[in-house]
Amino acid sequence: MFKKMFFLSALVLSMVGANAAFAGVVWEAPASSGGDTVEEHIEGGSVGSGSSDLEMPYDDSGNPPTDPQLIGLRFQNVEVPAGSIIENAWIQGTSDNEYLTGGPVNLAIWGRLEPDAGAFVGSSAVSSAPRTSVHAKWSDLPEWTSGASGPDQQTSDISAVIEELVNQPGWAAGNSLALIIGDDPDAPSKSIRSFLSSPNGIVLHIEYTSFSAYSPDPPDGAVYEDTWASLGWGTGETAVTHDVYFSDNFDAVNDGTAEAFAGNQGEDFFVVGFPGMPYSDGLVPGTTYYWRIDEVEADGTTKYRGRVWSFWIPSRTAYNPDPADGAEFVDPNATFSWTGGFAAKLHTVYMGTNFDDVNNAAGGAPMGFLSYSPGPLESEKVYYWRVDEFDPPFTHKGDVWSFTTPGAVGNPQPANGAADVQMTATLSWTAADNAASHELYFGADAEAVKNATTASPKYIGPKALGAESYDPGGLAFDSSYAWRVDEVYPDGTVKGLVWSFATADFLLVDDFESYNDFDPPDPNSNRIFDKWIDGFGTTDNGALVGNDLPPYAETTIVHGGAQSMIYRFDNANKTSEATLTLVWPLDWTQEGVTKLSLWFRGSSANAGERMYVSLNGTAEVYHADDAATQNGRWTQWVIDLTEFAGVDLTNVNSITIGIGTKNSPSPAGGTGTMYIDDARLVQ
Repeated sequence: MFKKMFFLSALVLSMVGANAAFAGVVWEAPASSGGDTVEEHIEGGSVGSGSSDLEMPYDDSGNPPTDPQLIGLRFQNVEVPAGSIIENAWIQGTSDNEYLTGGPVNLAIWGRLEPDAGAFVGSSAVSSAPRTSVHAKWSDLPEWTSGASGPDQQTSDISAVIEELVNQPGWAAGNSLALIIGDDPDAPSKSIRSFLSSPNGIVLHIEYTSFSAYSPDPPDGAVYEDTWASLGWGTGETAVTHDVYFSDNFDAVNDGTAEAFAGNQGEDFFVVGFPGMPYSDGLVPGTTYYWRIDEVEADGTTKYRGRVWSFWIPSRTAYNPDPADGAEFVDPNATFSWTGGFAAKLHTVYMGTNFDDVNNAAGGAPMGFLSYSPGPLESEKVYYWRVDEFDPPFTHKGDVWSFTTPGAVGNPQPANGAADVQMTATLSWTAADNAASHELYFGADAEAVKNATTASPKYIGPKALGAESYDPGGLAFDSSYAWRVDEVYPDGTVKGLVWSFATADFLLVDDFESYNDFDPPDPNSNRIFDKWIDGFGTTDNGALVGNDLPPYAETTIVHGGAQSMIYRFDNANKTSEATLTLVWPLDWTQEGVTKLSLWFRGSSANAGERMYVSLNGTAEVYHADDAATQNGRWTQWVIDLTEFAGVDLTNVNSITIGIGTKNSPSPAGGTGTMYIDDARLVQ
């Protein structure tokens, strides 16, 4: 949890190390222990999380100390608006019980220049991260006392670093920011200090002023349990009046339509859902409302657009079932729970193995609890359940939820709710333990699939036991699908759950997820270096794809999914190339695609080399950065397909990723390691 304190007039901060009066806003929060507090050993790039302490800037003592390292700190939900003026900022730490003396210790603090920083994951994740152009120096650290959390453990002012972060494109209040602590390159340290990294051990403190409205009340994304609201906010530094937008339509508020405009006013609150006010009949349960405040200066024309905030009034029906709707293989002894509907006083539960029986049930016994234990359920069953909410004198009928118990048909592929499924996908599932055969339904309308019978066009036909797959013969681009598998038993047919997925709005070239670690002669072998052909065993190609030992694909430094392609190059007297022979897509004009997009990541330790892509072994397209290999962060490279001069885009049979300058008469490059991921065709 973070603490946010608002000051409508100047006051004296009663916080550690702060004695000056400040009129504005203070935000502070701890870095979570674990993945948000990491250490990277610079020599080798290994990154560790979960340590109880963070040694700065070396891991091992000595004279001089050894094993230099960087500290990565990530702070989530930083509610500082974009464009804020940072008046003061610091990190407050707590000293460990070792490395308390010795010197000098001089540290530098950078920001990780990403608008919404993710966790530090993978080798060299701290050292390779893009950094702010400014950094703060924390110099001549004094001797510390074990367990202290006072002025000596408070860093120098890092406001310039924070200000660069919250003023970068893409920053928004509520994003995460990350900081990097290392040795001061201008005044190297000769000793060590160490912070505790336990929860609340490291706190980021920011004091700021903002021209935009901030701190919405109710908070952005809140669940608000009333039918009227007094909306409040922190006013911008120079605001005299406020333009208010409010609607149940996001686009109307975001676009500032006349329908959503509620007026300009001087007050910093706005009432809705009350007689005589907007939505005078009351706000409607089950509805999300959106609002925005634009701050207006005295001239009436200078305005600072606010963020679109929202809150949700719970439905009168029960919601958030646990287990979730559509859950598979639920423990037969499970206890079922839900979130009660708006103003509900009592709850009635219906459960059974027939949808119609549960949907039409009535007259059950109400109870006051938000959980239900039906006792042992049968295995290999599809169950349905419903919760009705009673708010005297009204009863609100609930939705019918469903789940399966162990042994039932399940494990759909694509997974239920999957997104970005490729148009060539084949459906598969795991049969129920004792089923004799299957009946398959498939279509674009989930409700139609749910209600389909064997007389429906959605019925694909029977499937024999052992044939639990179906090739739909090519799916539509950027579309939604639903399917259902009914299990046939000697004594009847059991209707299955409805599963759904959505196809991608791109054509996949390679996301590197399909490669495995099975060696020949295993018939399932699909090793990355057997498909991406590199320079192994040659003298004129310096590329080596994959790892020598499993895992063959990269599993730590990835952009998306669980794997990427590690690509080592050695351009001494040669260039490096890795080539994939394509099976699909071959027509790079279908579905209106016009661009090739891929992600790559290098390292500042790499030799500076050019990078190129070619199709069908011709028409190289080079990256604009002649030293792209030294880019240490994941970078998207988008190439217009028209740049591949002379290539028949309706018949692309191979793609090559190269490092160096192809056909250079005297290549004299260096070595390095690259990572490639998420190659796709987009419109």
